[in-house]
Amino acid sequence: MTATLQRGATSPPSRRRTRSRWTVVRRRLPAALGALAAAAAAVWVVFLATDTPAGPAATNPGTFLVTLLDALTFGGLLFVAASGFTLIFGLMRTVNMAHGSLFLLAAYVAIRVQEAMVGRSRNIDASDVGILDWLVPMLVGATVAAVLGLIIQQVFLQWNEGQELRQALITLAITVVLADQMLRAFGGLAGRMVWPGAVTDFYSVFGERYALSRLFMLAVAVVVGLLLWLWLNRTSVGMVIRAGVDDRQMVRGLGINIKLVFAVTFFVGSFLAGLGGVLGASFAGAAPGTDADWLLNSLVVVIIGGLGSFKGAVAGSLLYGTVVAFSPAYLPSEYSFYAIIMTFALLALVLAARPQGLFGRVA
Repeated sequence: MTATLQRGATSPPSRRRTRSRWTVVRRRLPAALGALAAAAAAVWVVFLATDTPAGPAATNPGTFLVTLLDALTFGGLLFVAASGFTLIFGLMRTVNMAHGSLFLLAAYVAIRVQEAMVGRSRNIDASDVGILDWLVPMLVGATVAAVLGLIIQQVFLQWNEGQELRQALITLAITVVLADQMLRAFGGLAGRMVWPGAVTDFYSVFGERYALSRLFMLAVAVVVGLLLWLWLNRTSVGMVIRAGVDDRQMVRGLGINIKLVFAVTFFVGSFLAGLGGVLGASFAGAAPGTDADWLLNSLVVVIIGGLGSFKGAVAGSLLYGTVVAFSPAYLPSEYSFYAIIMTFALLALVLAARPQGLFGRVA
């Protein structure tokens, strides 16, 4: 009887310790599997990728470095395009489905402004384009996107605060209207921003040619990221925005004009979408349908990085850019067309380990 009582007394704590250990293992298992997958991918890329378009990095370092630079430069473009989305979504909890339309509109406006400054509408050569012939159209296009984004927020969205589904439907309708108006104003043909002649040279990387324009795009993204970080962390407006991400009710309770904060946030987020659109038009051109592609890209970055996190936008952009650049180069040649699946694998790993994203917070 005594032994039975003792077993009954000691069994519950033992079960609790077992459950606790199992809970810890279950929480750490996705992260461990993700680290194992990353290590296996690194070993494959460096030593085992013999039957791939790029070949093993150990024997083809030039191809590997070019692919790495592609990942970084494309990640920089992703960051510029997605940082505005995560800024708006993180503070205002507004799923701005018109983000891609602002991206494309800025690209079209910048292309037209550049054509007017150069004095030609077709066959513009890089030697005809100076730094100002690229910089001024970029600022004009991004400003147009920012002003339109602010109008959308003031007229349509501020009256539906906290109603995410209604806001998403409204911005989807705005996207359809903007798409039709862009087709009417700019036509259905693809356009392209021309890089300045000063950044169109090529450099040799272990015997491989690499475009200076892509490094210039990365430099622009780094400058934008640095300015955004300084604004969020070293200015009073930025600190209010970060406080609003953590506790919107407290910001209201302190007497801060939250509507003004929302307006500034939407303006800056739309301006960043416009910057991304001009960089994207310089990188790959602008055409109908580009808006949907870049809206999807921004959503993927936010899911990976976490809602409302600047570090998450950086990490999500770099990870997504790495997968996009390395998958077609280092998958076996007969399976390289499955590269798109690697994006879903990345999403699955991140969501399994951190459902709120790498740097997101549990609601």
